[in-house]
Amino acid sequence: MSRRSRHYRKKSETPDLDVTTFLNLMVVLIPFLLVTAVFSKITIQELNLPAQAAGGATPDKPLVTIEVMVRKKGLEIGDGKVIHTMIPKKQDAYDLARLSEELEELKARYPDKEDVFVLLEQDIEYNDMIGVMDAVKMKAPPEGQQLAQAMILFPEISIGDAP
Repeated sequence: MSRRSRHYRKKSETPDLDVTTFLNLMVVLIPFLLVTAVFSKITIQELNLPAQAAGGATPDKPLVTIEVMVRKKGLEIGDGKVIHTMIPKKQDAYDLARLSEELEELKARYPDKEDVFVLLEQDIEYNDMIGVMDAVKMKAPPEGQQLAQAMILFPEISIGDAP
């Protein structure tokens, strides 16, 4: 009897692995993940720090500082000491068109000025920061004109924390 039990054990085969349920899951899961995947466009925002004057050189004109502060309530434009313009949010979004207009007026007053400081409060959305930086760099062209005809405002941007 012992021989039969040993012999019986040797002849028993391991059952085949049934992978149909796993394949059914993959057939449903892979298209779902592909459809819901976020395809993001990656762009690089170049930041140029303003050049500082050499050691003992004194500038011909008084230095002008332009600061654009991004706050939760809206935008502020100042000179480092005083806030000159406050631009409240419109319908829970920053008024970037008005920001461009204000900066265009500053560019007309200081045509040689290339740099600006963008100062951010904590917890400002990344997309809002990029939108403000785009508005600071150039004024969007009117409808019907090409982007090459856009007015360059302040291409050299420095970023910091708002006071």
